[in-house]
Amino acid sequence: MDSQNKYDLVVLGSGPGGQKAAIQALKLGKRVAIVDPNPQVGGNCLHDGTLPSKSFREAIMHLSGYRERTHYGQAYRVKENITMKDLTDRTGGIERDIEQTQRSQLMRNRAEIITGFGHIEDANTIRVNGGEVERRLTTDYIVIATGTRPWQPETFEFDNETIMDSDGILRMDRIPKTLTVVGGGVIGCEYGSMFSALGVKVTIVEQREQILSFVDEELIDALVYNLRQQKACIITGDKVVGCRKAPDGRAVTYLESGRRFVSDKLLVSAGRIGNVEGLQLENVGIEADPRGRLKVNEHFQTNVENIYALGDIIGFPALASTAMEQGRRAACHAFGLNDAAMDIPLPYGIYAIPEIGMVGATEEELRKDKIPYEYGIARFSELERGKIIGDKVGVLKLLFHRGTLQLLGVHIIGEGATELVHIGQTVMGFQGGIDYFVNAVFNYPTLSTVYKTAALDGWNKIIATEGLPDEVPNVTGSQLRELH
Repeated sequence: MDSQNKYDLVVLGSGPGGQKAAIQALKLGKRVAIVDPNPQVGGNCLHDGTLPSKSFREAIMHLSGYRERTHYGQAYRVKENITMKDLTDRTGGIERDIEQTQRSQLMRNRAEIITGFGHIEDANTIRVNGGEVERRLTTDYIVIATGTRPWQPETFEFDNETIMDSDGILRMDRIPKTLTVVGGGVIGCEYGSMFSALGVKVTIVEQREQILSFVDEELIDALVYNLRQQKACIITGDKVVGCRKAPDGRAVTYLESGRRFVSDKLLVSAGRIGNVEGLQLENVGIEADPRGRLKVNEHFQTNVENIYALGDIIGFPALASTAMEQGRRAACHAFGLNDAAMDIPLPYGIYAIPEIGMVGATEEELRKDKIPYEYGIARFSELERGKIIGDKVGVLKLLFHRGTLQLLGVHIIGEGATELVHIGQTVMGFQGGIDYFVNAVFNYPTLSTVYKTAALDGWNKIIATEGLPDEVPNVTGSQLRELH
């Protein structure tokens, strides 16, 4: 046996999940190889998706003067004529810095990074080609963390110049005057709001009756209001049936209702599909669904017990944050460590402008489950810190059980929402209630004070109903008519 090519674990893909699986195994003294066709580590998360888009957003927030408009007027700009190069130069620099940090961490822990495409020959053998030298690696365990790519519906004439997916949007040579976004999900709303903040005339089309349909309705109302204040157009309840490139080079979008309109650029955000092509999963009897997703058990094992899969390729929730934890837990399980997870609610962050953070149940879910709840609400504009930073949109809503006061959900829109939500997540993780926030002392002035304000709002609602009957009186039909 060739000891040079013998490993305890081979990871296919160098994104967040693959890296964390590798690091955990390396910390246990195992020999690990990471195989990726891109010579730069980081996967789609670093080079095409999560991190470039958030860096792009931060560049927009700064150069557009968005955060300062409340104080200096809607026409305020840090830079008058912003170009794509202004925005992507910052993104590229951040990307290179993060790549070096991640590479250094892997090398420090003695990971072997192999450039090439990994094919699964059998449950213990990976053939790598496409790099400098073809190699055959033998291994005890395999982790598939190859990620996803944007799905391109056949009815859309993608050319990566006028009609683009989310991987291509950051490669535009110029900022368009008009942009159509097909899909009002997370990616569509993030990019739609970013370009809207730049002054681009944005149209978002969503076939459901509401954009971001899984988000609290009050937060969506605030986001929609803000987008319309920025002259964005939001079309819901109408389906895009196709798009074409017009003779003048613009994109034409056709709706099921018969409407059509043109824009300089068109972004299609229609979901993602797993990167399974070429893995040769059929050699080990693993099957992917039509969207390229793999089925796993609670330990992230496929139907082949020594082959694990994690990250976006296994579907929901398809977040970089969850992929990291899945990678750590998969490696723990493979090498005999306890991989049981604590029952901690999962937070979501949506980096629209303004951003959204949420954890736990929504009002709709609590109503459906007939859970007796109450809510407390606070607005950033009423806080001293909110006034200092000029946030007029921010809202925090706490949902809690009327009887026990246990915190059931936290929903935030506004500056720092994706950070603030973790305070609520922590209290929920320990089954705490709003009484914690009522009694806690927060630094002043801070945005975190919004938790205390919202908790007091909810607390006072409970006090106001003390002594009232617990149940609605049983009123007959005749008595009801008499009352009216």
